[in-house]
Amino acid sequence: MTVDLALDARAQLGECPVWDSRLDRLYWIDIDGQTINRFDPSTGTNDSRALAGRPGSLALTADPGVLLVASEADLGWYEWDAGSFTSWRQLEQPGTGNRLNDGRTDPAGRFWVGSMFERAADGRFTGLLHRVEPSGEFATLREEVGVANGTAFSPDGSTMYWADTLHDTVWAYDYDIDTGEQAKERIFIDFTEMPGRPDGACVDADGGYWIACVYGWAVRRIAPSGEVDMVIDLPVQKPTMPAFGGANLGTLFVTSIGSGGSAPSAPGQSAAGGLFAIQTGHHGIAEPLFGGSPA
Repeated sequence: MTVDLALDARAQLGECPVWDSRLDRLYWIDIDGQTINRFDPSTGTNDSRALAGRPGSLALTADPGVLLVASEADLGWYEWDAGSFTSWRQLEQPGTGNRLNDGRTDPAGRFWVGSMFERAADGRFTGLLHRVEPSGEFATLREEVGVANGTAFSPDGSTMYWADTLHDTVWAYDYDIDTGEQAKERIFIDFTEMPGRPDGACVDADGGYWIACVYGWAVRRIAPSGEVDMVIDLPVQKPTMPAFGGANLGTLFVTSIGSGGSAPSAPGQSAAGGLFAIQTGHHGIAEPLFGGSPA
């Protein structure tokens, strides 16, 4: 299987690829570089916009020109054409050392986003996990989080996945789309016997859970049964998150860490921080839109 370097981005800490089928563009962020990016795979061009803070994740909205962005302790609206970020909701107290990290919109238009202490290598469990309604109301549903990651939903929305990198665990839950409630927590993947640690994830149309194995030089597909049925080796030690995009959602894009992060990288990685594209034979599902809007 060929792994192509789609964009030699040299990102400090590439993360959160999200495909917008309306524009045929891939959004992705550089957390430490403090940028939001929009990549056009048909031309290989990348449009980059600077932020004042560190973006941790983003979501599409009904307006193709507006993104919901989690940056530092706040959720806000990013207007692409204007290049402006407007704070909407403060989810955590500033000054704690925490920042918002991985996030995902559920099939009903809620946004789940978690946080972490800014230096993951310090091993502190000060993070939180939040569920944000389209109205802006939010609930904090988990405390003592190391690094929130791996949030994804099964194609029918009945299962939610969520990971804590520092716990080396991905959990699965029965999920109620109508209420946003989780139930029957169980361990879906135990990473203690696997190379790398769990980072960002996505789900394909057949229910396979794809997870980036940061420090593990690979992405893995986990069948709904919990069995690893595909491993794709990568030329970088720290892949961070996969997302399906392109024609028929048939390309798996994967972001990676370059010079950023809080732990040293293995030497000799010329493509570190790059954006990769892989034809896996699987197809993704369309990214849900966050149900809220700036108005």
